[in-house]
Amino acid sequence: MTGPATDRGRLLLLCALAAAVTVFTATVPLLRDWFDLRVYYGTVDSWIHHGGHVYDYRVPGTPYGFTYPPFAAVAMLPMALVGPRTAIVAALLLNLAALAAVARVLAGPALRRHGWYGAALAACVLALFEPLRDTFSFGQVNLLLLALVLFDHRLLTSGRGRRWAGVGIGLAAAVKLTPALFIGLLLVAGYRRAAAVAGGVAAAATALAALIAPDASRFYWTEAMWDTTRVGRLDYVSNQSLQGVLARLGVESRAVWALLVVVVLCVWARRVRRAVAAADPAAAFALTGLTACLVSPVTWVHHLVWLLPSFAVLIRAGHPRVAGVLYAVLCTSVVWLWFDDASGVDGFLGANTYAWITLGLFLWLPVGQEADRWRRASRSTNATAAPPSTAAPVMPSAADQPDGPSAPAEVPEATAAAATGSTSGPGLGRDRNASSEPTGSTRPAAANPQSSSARASS
Repeated sequence: MTGPATDRGRLLLLCALAAAVTVFTATVPLLRDWFDLRVYYGTVDSWIHHGGHVYDYRVPGTPYGFTYPPFAAVAMLPMALVGPRTAIVAALLLNLAALAAVARVLAGPALRRHGWYGAALAACVLALFEPLRDTFSFGQVNLLLLALVLFDHRLLTSGRGRRWAGVGIGLAAAVKLTPALFIGLLLVAGYRRAAAVAGGVAAAATALAALIAPDASRFYWTEAMWDTTRVGRLDYVSNQSLQGVLARLGVESRAVWALLVVVVLCVWARRVRRAVAAADPAAAFALTGLTACLVSPVTWVHHLVWLLPSFAVLIRAGHPRVAGVLYAVLCTSVVWLWFDDASGVDGFLGANTYAWITLGLFLWLPVGQEADRWRRASRSTNATAAPPSTAAPVMPSAADQPDGPSAPAEVPEATAAAATGSTSGPGLGRDRNASSEPTGSTRPAAANPQSSSARASS
């Protein structure tokens, strides 16, 4: 990282950047008036204090209400104990904590290397990212779900606390349906135990919600889940999924959408298997986040926080300029230029800009390059290492091998891993010791095209 050499110069640069970010965020219309948080709070308040039903509540003046599985409402029950302002403060603090956790998983070594200066620069850059701006302004939960999923990623790749791997994904899948795709990732990667834990946690959380709110659970799983109109208009410009692209083209056939979903899932499975074989867990998780955004019927702009792992993969693979350009586009709110009319070639290209970025990353995200660097680093280290001992190696029994697939080729870790005597094999970066066998809504148009009431909570 280049920049001022003195702390005084760095502080002045950060002040200038913070001022620019403030001007930008004050100029670009983005305030959502905590719309989604008002949905959550109003739903819980009506349910607990007024005897209402979870899926009957509507935000005053709008036709929109709660759209998540019933366990999400159960998890939000503590809001019944506080006022709306306290709920807003709590949401801000939780999202800040989740963002710090996500940054630690995705860029921990870089942040530690550059200290307070790097952390402050990262904060300024993240503040410009439209999905993050919307997440905070809506009072949304997607950043918390991303942190839960990446928690499992960290457990699986670090080798510490692996028995708990799957808990985060299971909880995320119980709160919203889309993260359930990560259970599929665990299965494809050969982590059968973690997949079973995730599925078990999701099922247990869902069963708990059914005990606490049986009527709400019955209504959601039999009716509400299948009614996309509860969420908002599919052709609304904020919907940057494949279904949103089709809706803006006037294609209403569910069969066409279903066919595209099947194709995307097939490509996802193939690319994830390649990432697993290359011992690239970061790419496998990033690809799954991209896929979830594409195949979900509704992917509002704030859902695109799931793209953050992809940018980390691009930078680590040696493509910082590509990452910077795509990230900058996602800071511009450019899709809102076609809020009123998404017809024509310009509408097809411009109104779906974020969907094209997601699709491009899905198809061309580098896979295996991080592992390639590990191999090169290992060869460089081994070239200067002492000759191996002539003693016969100790071979572990099959019972000693961790859950998951094995591979014929060794994929050594970076220098730190070499120092600890562990290597990363296929699957999602599982650790092995040195003696182991060798081997990742809307309401009608308002005056403000980005008004918080323009779509429902999702």
